[in-house]
Amino acid sequence: MHPRRPEGFDGLGYRGGARDEQGFGGAFPARSFSSGSELGHWVTTPPDIPGSRNLHWGEKSPPYGVHSASTPREGPAEEPFPGSGTGTGTGGAQAQSSEQLNRFAGFGIGLASLFTENVLAHPCIVLRRQCQVNYHARHYHLTPFTVINIMYSLNKTQGPRALWKGMGSTFIVQGVTLGAEGIISEFTPLPREVSHKWNPKQIGEHLLLKSLTYIIAMPFYSASLIETVQSEIIRDNTGILECLKEGIGRVIGLGVPHSKRLLPLLSLIFPTVLHGLLHYVISSIIQKFVLLILKRKTYNSHVVENTSPVQSMLDAYFPELIANFAASLCSDVILYPLETVLHRLHIQGTRTIIDNTDLGYEVLPINTQYEGMKDCINTIRQEEGVLGFYKGFGAVIIQYTLHAAVLQITKMIYSTLLQNSV
Repeated sequence: MHPRRPEGFDGLGYRGGARDEQGFGGAFPARSFSSGSELGHWVTTPPDIPGSRNLHWGEKSPPYGVHSASTPREGPAEEPFPGSGTGTGTGGAQAQSSEQLNRFAGFGIGLASLFTENVLAHPCIVLRRQCQVNYHARHYHLTPFTVINIMYSLNKTQGPRALWKGMGSTFIVQGVTLGAEGIISEFTPLPREVSHKWNPKQIGEHLLLKSLTYIIAMPFYSASLIETVQSEIIRDNTGILECLKEGIGRVIGLGVPHSKRLLPLLSLIFPTVLHGLLHYVISSIIQKFVLLILKRKTYNSHVVENTSPVQSMLDAYFPELIANFAASLCSDVILYPLETVLHRLHIQGTRTIIDNTDLGYEVLPINTQYEGMKDCINTIRQEEGVLGFYKGFGAVIIQYTLHAAVLQITKMIYSTLLQNSV
């Protein structure tokens, strides 16, 4: 349940109106090696809501085939494409066509990544969450091989819907989170963005805004979690807005059948906010670090040798996606044990029936009696061992392997299309 950042926000850094005053700037400044205008297309949105993230392409198309004004090269200037003179009508038409192709490439690459994260990888998220809350399970599914076997069994016995259940609710949680963050920042002095001239007070206020956003979205996150782990065998045909209905019912205590073991929302605030903030901060740091490395590597390759227009266009978009991929992977792996605890606390007392992840058929009730976060951690460690915190980890491996494969295939396709067009 992590919010989306608006355009102009890059992790804990800032890239708004003062874009050409900074290099990588922000909360973790680094020495700039090129002009700020060269970074205009580096629009980054760290992953926030588990299993669902967003990407935006830049406001301006990045230059390709030509070097930045801040990095002069000896010798005559090179044209982006052969025969593309700036003073002729043919050259202007080619430049306009290249501009459109550039924007189309950025849109298509971002769309492919977004589709992979929110749709194609959703079965991995479903099984991952079911394994996390299944304290009965004898098989922990730490490797992707056993996960694939269970996915096949669930699909065979319940149909494809069993692996894509609750996908609509994840988008609703994203919308609630984004809307709550925008409203709070509009009516309070809490900054939605952190300027490059940041200070500890500004960082604290910004993290407070994130915390309030997580608290508001928390009941809807619980409802979405139930939809993704509830067995399709006993599941009713719920509407797309059922997540909103159950989330509101969780707040007012009406309309949703709960047992006495249900933890009050107040006791869920700390683990929910802790997980959200850690995920946000870790993602921002790793993303900024990877982006810095990739940008330096790209810059050095441009200085050493002439870069083709195709490679320049790919370099404009893929480093951002790779940084986002690395940030998502690292934050999910590091916080996986905490996420397991969080999901068990949210699901307790909701009378949820899940699939038997040992067999791939039959169902199991959730009857845990954790008193809180500390008791949940101690109980898992004593009864299931340390590896009990990593139940379903094989689904994470499949999820990010699939994501990496889609990124690589997309890069190959666009590279071929761009070579044929130039």
